[in-house]
Amino acid sequence: MELNELQDLMENLYGKEDRNRGLPSTVAWLCEEVGELAQAVRKGSQKDQLHELADVLAWLASLANQLDLSLDMAMQRYVENPP
Repeated sequence: MELNELQDLMENLYGKEDRNRGLPSTVAWLCEEVGELAQAVRKGSQKDQLHELADVLAWLASLANQLDLSLDMAMQRYVENPP
């Protein structure tokens, strides 16, 4: 799946609900999921880690959608001029 497809999927599944929740709550959920990923990396199985990676990607895509930004465009930075 391409990043733009991920954003489209999240928009179709949760877009209206996510926008109603708002940016502050979306950022909070994303942070919570990053914490769960960190715990899965420390103590979880690969299955747990994969699950949490998916959750982080989903919330990141939701945030990008609410900001009307493209994850593909964001990653172009790493293509053109990696830090």
